[in-house]
Amino acid sequence: MGDVNMSRVNEMTPLERAAAMSQGKAVDRLPCNPNVANGVARVYGCKISEFNRDAKTLAAAQIAAYRRFGYDSVRIFTDLFTLCEAMGAEVKFPDDDTADLLKPAISDIKDIGRLQPVNPYKDGRLPVQLDAMKYLIDEVGHEVGCSGAVVGPFTNAFFLLGVDNTLKQIIKSPEAVHALCRISLETCKIFSEAVIKLGLTPTISEPMSSCTVVSPKTFREFSAPYLQELVDFIKSKGKGVIMHICGDTGNIWKDIAAMGVSGFSIDNVASLIECKHAIGHQVRILGNVDPGGVVYCGTPLDVRLKTLEGIAECYDSPKGYTPMSGCSLPVETPFANIQSMMDTVREVGYPVMPEKVEAMIADCKNQMAVL
Repeated sequence: MGDVNMSRVNEMTPLERAAAMSQGKAVDRLPCNPNVANGVARVYGCKISEFNRDAKTLAAAQIAAYRRFGYDSVRIFTDLFTLCEAMGAEVKFPDDDTADLLKPAISDIKDIGRLQPVNPYKDGRLPVQLDAMKYLIDEVGHEVGCSGAVVGPFTNAFFLLGVDNTLKQIIKSPEAVHALCRISLETCKIFSEAVIKLGLTPTISEPMSSCTVVSPKTFREFSAPYLQELVDFIKSKGKGVIMHICGDTGNIWKDIAAMGVSGFSIDNVASLIECKHAIGHQVRILGNVDPGGVVYCGTPLDVRLKTLEGIAECYDSPKGYTPMSGCSLPVETPFANIQSMMDTVREVGYPVMPEKVEAMIADCKNQMAVL
């Protein structure tokens, strides 16, 4: 079940590809990351709930999916609630689906002072995550970039106090929210350091910073200062930073780029062309094939078309472009659709020839018209 089809094998390892590309040398194709997330359980043949208690299973599932599809990055990630849980939140664990928040760590801002930064080697599921990272980097770290997911400080703060409550307190008690973000940041930094010590790179997920959730003004006041400090901390340890924010992010792109991140992953509701023009000269852009409407619900031909359209729009972004799903793929995403994204990028090759890509797009549309 584990190995990629040898007829589709990469000509280079992901690390070889990244190194050659950074040096302006010849490579076989663009990097690509479908962001399979907990769908790796379907590749490996286990239940998602096993990820929460068995580090070897969590790592083995990630490795199996990487071997199956041959994409360019592997990441230890289960859900957005590992940090808040380690700080006292309650999480519900379905038998074979992604975990969800059951109860925030506190319900009143007067209890913020009781919150403590985590011990990543003892608290919650963090030890399992770190052990999985050890297995991951030992097994495939010599050939592919390995990362550990870190929930951003603003988002983690929401899960500590509760989403609705935090939104209210931003207006009613801004000083309390700043205190909450500060203690959340300390946990983010501690966990990031543990990830880095294992040799992996932290990736930041900050969904609550989306302009779909809060205004750019709120982002700049309550999220950006702590996010900047986390980015600076990770960079001070010698690691670049890839960040993902869900939803609409257009009004904060320049804020993100100014933080010094090396890559920014955008959701499918955002525009690749607009993002390229706004910040492509500062950061690598990753995205943004619709994970639900196209990769999960569509056909392999749909995935091929959207992947090609993304490449046509963003292949010439100055700091580079990585075809990727706009967010984590749903668990039951068909393997054929994931494979279609990878096969398409392999067929395009590198350097990208825009005339070839346009011809491939036209061919896709012609096939769809016949269907």
